[in-house]
Amino acid sequence: MKNTTQQKTFLIAAGGTGGHIIPGIAIAKELLMRGHRCTFVGTHRGLEHRLVPEAGFKIEFVNVGPWNGASPARRLKTVLQLASGLPAAASILEKTAPAAILSLGGYTAAAIVMTALGADVPIVVMEPNVRPGLVNRLTGPFATWALVGFKETMRWFPEARCELSGIPIRSEFFDIPPRTVRSPFTVLVTGGSLGAKRLNEAIVRAVEIWRNAGSWEQMNLIHQTGELEYEKIRAAFAGLESSVKLMAFIDDMPRAFAAADIVICRAGASTLAEIGAAAKPSLLVPYSFATDQHQLANAKVMTDSGAARLIVDQELDGERLAREVTLLMDDPKTLRSMESAARRLARPGAIEKVADRLESVANLRS
Repeated sequence: MKNTTQQKTFLIAAGGTGGHIIPGIAIAKELLMRGHRCTFVGTHRGLEHRLVPEAGFKIEFVNVGPWNGASPARRLKTVLQLASGLPAAASILEKTAPAAILSLGGYTAAAIVMTALGADVPIVVMEPNVRPGLVNRLTGPFATWALVGFKETMRWFPEARCELSGIPIRSEFFDIPPRTVRSPFTVLVTGGSLGAKRLNEAIVRAVEIWRNAGSWEQMNLIHQTGELEYEKIRAAFAGLESSVKLMAFIDDMPRAFAAADIVICRAGASTLAEIGAAAKPSLLVPYSFATDQHQLANAKVMTDSGAARLIVDQELDGERLAREVTLLMDDPKTLRSMESAARRLARPGAIEKVADRLESVANLRS
């Protein structure tokens, strides 16, 4: 359902990490193709300040900080910032006059969504995680419509205004062909857009173990380190440039997935959606300090289906990582079974479904 007869403006509240921003950009590109305009709302501290302009979209900024997991002093500052952020959000609404707002949750969305509720602007909430974040939990019941990535999430929102859309990810992930030749056996490690110190340390030790065991000759590594740890990890892998492809941030993640036989990562919702679309076996290490343990809940959906193996963050070290990967590398039958299980979890068409719903609620208002 594509409606390009009347151009509309949509606001997309998405910020902090790539898991919020990249799906928002994918939806914005679809809306742009349909003849609409999109403006993002974010903060200066998140990745959105770089990724959104690079994608060719405008961004408006509000000064809002985190709540969950923050210290009492940080929470007090957040309350004060939110109070000052509401007038800024009202100014953004007045300037852009959006036909509807898409909230991907996170503290970035708080001010704009609260202001929109009082201004009678239609709001579509997109909740990618099994356990909704605080902003979506609080605002979801009042939103015009809620879209969720997991069927287990639907219980948090009004049944009559909620649908299972899947998680918006780039279409290229669905086009990745199966790996028929696993030589060299390629391991993709990504700690998300900001990297993960524990994953970085564990893979450095695991490579050392594989080299000592003689396994490394038949292996390759693609590793997203995050900006902060890049130089440190580059030094640790000195001399292995022919078999280790190291990047602070992987811009072309579908290409990295296409080259991988197994993905080792945290359990952010967007990453899991990409794993399903690409039908990749995975070792999941949920971030133990994630709000409400939502990454663990995400990971259990994958492990319960047989698509992934779970390593609890506190149990992660190089020895455990090397052992788990080696077991799977030597068991192609299990790898194929995990690929099939991951493929069954894939939900294509999420970008189009979100864009359809935004157009629908906007048309109801006009």
